[in-house]
Amino acid sequence: MKRTISLWLGLLAFAMVPVLAQAPAAVPTGKIHGHVTNPSGATQASGSVSLSIDGGHTSKYTFPVSASGDYSGEAAPGTYMVIFRQADTPPDKMVDSFENVKVVSGQDTAQDVDMSRQEFIDKLPPEAKKQAEEMKKHNTEALKANAVIKGLNADLKVAVQDIKDADGARAVAVQQLGAGAAKPAIDAKEAEIKTAKYTEIESLMTKDTNAKPDASVLWAQLGQAQIGLKKYDDAEKSYKKVIELEAASKKPDPKIQGLANSGLGEIYARKGQVPEANAAYDAAAKANPPEAGFYLRNEAVIFFQMNNADAQVAAAERAIAADPNTALLYYLKAQGLVSKATVDSKTQRIVLPPGCAEAYQKYLELAPTGPYAADAKGILEQAGTKVSSTYKAGKK
Repeated sequence: MKRTISLWLGLLAFAMVPVLAQAPAAVPTGKIHGHVTNPSGATQASGSVSLSIDGGHTSKYTFPVSASGDYSGEAAPGTYMVIFRQADTPPDKMVDSFENVKVVSGQDTAQDVDMSRQEFIDKLPPEAKKQAEEMKKHNTEALKANAVIKGLNADLKVAVQDIKDADGARAVAVQQLGAGAAKPAIDAKEAEIKTAKYTEIESLMTKDTNAKPDASVLWAQLGQAQIGLKKYDDAEKSYKKVIELEAASKKPDPKIQGLANSGLGEIYARKGQVPEANAAYDAAAKANPPEAGFYLRNEAVIFFQMNNADAQVAAAERAIAADPNTALLYYLKAQGLVSKATVDSKTQRIVLPPGCAEAYQKYLELAPTGPYAADAKGILEQAGTKVSSTYKAGKK
């Protein structure tokens, strides 16, 4: 108990001293900072930087080097030797130094420690010098490669956005021209927007595939742009290059493979090469199974756009097998089949071919208020087929 009281009284007495004494004047300081680079040209991520006024025998101030190679601190104004030491450098040794570095009151002095400079390299032992020069060359090449990759990634980001913009070109055209604009004007504006976007992608990806011809993703984006510009022969070459690179890759990308094969499928479909289109879309589905339904649905849509009813029906049926709950597929199948409908001379009703009415009915079951519901009901009514009134809303 006595020891506790004695300590408390001592603390009180110490706390009262500053009240009676005059505070010492503040010592002016300056700042110093810099970056440390090792002999290979890479960032030095450890060690310390010291300030000495006696040629390095002692250190007045010492600052740690961060993982990013930087150091900083404050010191009294003066002229110093700046010394770098690694963590295991003895106190009486130094790795590198700079003389006559001035720290000025109220100012921040910059002093880098660049051990990749020729002056430092020349002082190294022959073996260390050779190793440092080889590493420096390697790092220089790596930095250049990284700069190229950075540029390519920036271009890919632009390309991805351009594709999104091209997909939304119709809505933008309507917004710019107004909902009351004539359809030909909207069509022209949509085509103008798409052409601009695809042209930009083609320009960027042509440049980038020349810079890095082994990157399959660049060729894939180039192919997409060329399809958008209806340069089908060029797009075919680009997609075949993707497939070639992916086949040789140690780690092929299913999404890139799927994109390239489905791109080839679209080209063949638009050229009327049905067997080749089917084979390409099948390859896309095999390469990237989770997207199989998406690829096969696109095949059916493209054959629909090309007015190839037989191929459209076959593609829709294959897509339905992969994704039986997508309403659009049944409508596409029915639309392909209805082209073969006839007219009963007695009743003047249309006679639908086998499977057509069932496909329209299935569409209405899955999408009773879908965009093609009125069309489907109208055709069924013209055929004298009763339209079910028990449909429940489902996937569209």
